[in-house]
Amino acid sequence: MAIGLRLKFPGGTQEQYIAVHDHLDIENRPPHGLIFHSSGPIDGGWGVLDFWHSRNAFDQFAQSRLMPAVAELGDRAFPEPPDIKEFPVHNYTTPTL
Repeated sequence: MAIGLRLKFPGGTQEQYIAVHDHLDIENRPPHGLIFHSSGPIDGGWGVLDFWHSRNAFDQFAQSRLMPAVAELGDRAFPEPPDIKEFPVHNYTTPTL
């Protein structure tokens, strides 16, 4: 079953998000299992809303690519780990444009 993840990065900024996102090269090297990714400013930091085929797919991406990228970027990345809330996804549609 697909899952949704809401990630809050307290104190996070757009510049930090861009540094991590660009380093990961998501557009050219999308992670296995990612359905949809979005981000934007929230009260007190930066937020991400993702949909994945499974929590395992996200966890593998986080371990193999995300955490190493954050470590490599140092203070150019988010200052602390995100608060993550997971929710089941009953249905999603990806329309063809």
